[in-house]
Amino acid sequence: MSPRSKAYRKILSTPQVKGFSPFGLKAGKVPLETVNLLYEEYESIRLCDYEGYDQLRASEVMGISRPTFTRIYAAARQKMAVSLVEGRKFIIEGGKVWFDSSWFICRQCSCKFTGMATGKSGVACPLCGNVSIKHFDPSDFNSIEKNKRCSLKCICPECGFEQDQEFGIPCQNLTCPECGAHLARKKT
Repeated sequence: MSPRSKAYRKILSTPQVKGFSPFGLKAGKVPLETVNLLYEEYESIRLCDYEGYDQLRASEVMGISRPTFTRIYAAARQKMAVSLVEGRKFIIEGGKVWFDSSWFICRQCSCKFTGMATGKSGVACPLCGNVSIKHFDPSDFNSIEKNKRCSLKCICPECGFEQDQEFGIPCQNLTCPECGAHLARKKT
């Protein structure tokens, strides 16, 4: 029996920053792995520690159960502690979330995204840069084929390693597990 698919979590607003980097005498001397704080983990910290919500109210805001919220919140606090104690930088990205804002779908690669990717020329796909997009209703996420993955591949320009693109994470943000180079989106 396969595990139940993870439901999308509602995020009220995007973070003001993409992450943090440590500074001080020993910062940057020893290269450490970056801590990846998912959007839903960021939202749990924002709702409980910044807004002062209790876990029940915060879980209702995110549209998830209270036990699920507790697991997300515990993971977020653990990651923040690792970042602070070990002097690691952390970035806020990824996760299975939807934002309480306008959504779009790319007609070329079927990537679903919010209006966060707006630029001078309007809205463009954050994965492929295509401007041929249409509006998308995030409540339709559950009506889409279960676990439908993006058919795009990430490839290492150095050694040729390939992997499926992870939902919500651009290829250039991933590193090759074989040689450590940044991955790029494979041209189709």
